[in-house]
Amino acid sequence: MSKYTAKPQAPAAHAAPTTPDRLMSTQLLSYYEAIEQASADMLSAARSGNWDEVVKLEGACVLLISQLKHAAGSQQLGPDEAQLKTRIMQRILVNDAEIRHLAEPWLEDLDQLMKGKSKTVH
Repeated sequence: MSKYTAKPQAPAAHAAPTTPDRLMSTQLLSYYEAIEQASADMLSAARSGNWDEVVKLEGACVLLISQLKHAAGSQQLGPDEAQLKTRIMQRILVNDAEIRHLAEPWLEDLDQLMKGKSKTVH
């Protein structure tokens, strides 16, 4: 099982009784949390210049997002969960912005490298 696999979380001992709707919203949140973790790992890899790892982790994010879209079609979050989702999404967007900022010089180098190559028609 992947480090980024979304797993339902066990309810806390003091939490309200688990209902099917509560369990589904917990499962849905676990996808957001897994995506957030993958984005944090991508940022760490980008900071260290490990772009191969960034690309690999991006693939994990794509898969998780696909699974999230499928799950979100049949599940909804309550107001508290929606607020948590919003905070998670904001952290993901901050990570993404920093990754893009770190990638700019690398992308410029790649662009210059590609411009220097002659175009070959196959």
